[in-house]
Amino acid sequence: MRSIDRHTPLSMIGRVSLIFDAFQPDEDALGVREIARRTGLASSTVSRIVRELVAHRLLEMAGQEVRIGLRFFELGEQAPRPQQLRRLALASMSDLRSATRHTVHLAVLDGTEVVYVTKLCSRSAPPLGSRVGGRLPAHATAVGKALLAFSGSDIVDRVMAAGLRRLGPGTITDPARLRAELATIRESGIAYETEESGPNVVCVAAPISNRIAEPIAGLSISARLGEMDVASLGLAVRTAAITLGRQAARMPSFAGTAWAELT
Repeated sequence: MRSIDRHTPLSMIGRVSLIFDAFQPDEDALGVREIARRTGLASSTVSRIVRELVAHRLLEMAGQEVRIGLRFFELGEQAPRPQQLRRLALASMSDLRSATRHTVHLAVLDGTEVVYVTKLCSRSAPPLGSRVGGRLPAHATAVGKALLAFSGSDIVDRVMAAGLRRLGPGTITDPARLRAELATIRESGIAYETEESGPNVVCVAAPISNRIAEPIAGLSISARLGEMDVASLGLAVRTAAITLGRQAARMPSFAGTAWAELT
């Protein structure tokens, strides 16, 4: 066993999680040696776990390499929270895209990151780096900042403790500055981003809250720099988010403790 293995999870679930985390969005397949290098697990350990995952269709063979299997997608589609959020927000997102002609995202906060649940791409705008199921650090996105601003102080402290990694030329990496911006977002209900999640990206976002003012998701409009006046679209995003929050308040699954059980 290599020395690096002493720092890796001892449980089977922890090691399986490391293996899936090794796959990046722009990669089709990986070999056992590359997975071992990225995870810090021994090649023999990776080989054994990969064989079992292939047998259960969570991974599938691609020549001498492996890729994420169809069974993994099937299981993901059964997750209740994304399905409920999509049903709640899809019509409003479609209207927002039609009105602005820009890409609209729906995202949730998971730890210190945001996960994109739904993405409606603009027909005219160039593609953005975000993807459904993809993750970005919450501090580096408008939708993440919108969610952090209305989350508990313990969550914000966890983000600060994890480090404010720079993704784009405008990423906020100073904790004091981020806390000040979150305070401003709480006052206006709107978050803005200029090249924080990556070069040439601008975004405006607002939180969708349930009846006890907990943020259950974030709604955003994104575009390339120079193609959107974010200040002029802030009210449109905020209005749509408030409307979705009112709709969520009438749904038991998004209210109070019932929502907490899903997270």
